[in-house]
Amino acid sequence: MAKTLNKAALARKLGICRQGLYYRSKMAMRDLAVKNQIIEVLGSNPCYGHKRIAIELKMNKKRILRVMKKYGLEPRKRRKKFIKTDDIGLPEAGYQNEVKGIHPQAPDIIWCGDFTYIKFKDGFIYLATIVDVYTREIIGFALSRRHNRYLVKSAALDAMKKRNRLPRYFHSDQGSEYQSFEHADFLKHLGVKVSMSTKSSPWENPFQESFYSQFKLELGNINRLENDGQLAEAIFGQIYYYNNQRIHSDLKMSPGQFHQLAASKVDGLNKSV
Repeated sequence: MAKTLNKAALARKLGICRQGLYYRSKMAMRDLAVKNQIIEVLGSNPCYGHKRIAIELKMNKKRILRVMKKYGLEPRKRRKKFIKTDDIGLPEAGYQNEVKGIHPQAPDIIWCGDFTYIKFKDGFIYLATIVDVYTREIIGFALSRRHNRYLVKSAALDAMKKRNRLPRYFHSDQGSEYQSFEHADFLKHLGVKVSMSTKSSPWENPFQESFYSQFKLELGNINRLENDGQLAEAIFGQIYYYNNQRIHSDLKMSPGQFHQLAASKVDGLNKSV
């Protein structure tokens, strides 16, 4: 029968003092407690990296990263990025990047538009979204079996209806959908300044790029869904999650919380005048 070592003998065998043994034991217990908290956060937010988890748990990000590495905890992996090729070979648009270098200090200064596709069943579903650059909220969106000028215009109209106002600038890439009469001329008629990224420069629309880089990943395996209606419901739910629950790494809170905070500051200033 193996001899059981007391704590003093175990400490000597490990080459540490007895106090060091107590410290290691306490550290292991604390790490285990943090591990369980991380697993709980990942259960609701499977794509969170260590920085967002640290914000959620109000802990040091280095500690969270160390514990995740120790127990092999990882967020859901990012998929291959979708790159639109529709505008390759087309001439340059007649619009410049009007928002380069502008850092809005209030909502509804710059709206950015873009769309992506979701392969589903026997075809594709296209999702167009509008993001407010200041709050990072998805303020308008539209779904269609086709990607065309009506899809992107529907998303813009949805944003206008929800915000009940117009942006100063509307920024997008140079896709033909955004250059169309129904979209670009419609915005100009309303007094909105149309802005477009330089051709083949997706980094000039970083807020939409950032959103789509995670959206499909967080949407999960859509093969669990049976029809277009269930997919639409899942997409609506994912956008709600992004706006109201998911921590934005730059904002340190959800876009919806940031918007509410900004609105409360404006109300406070108005009352003090």
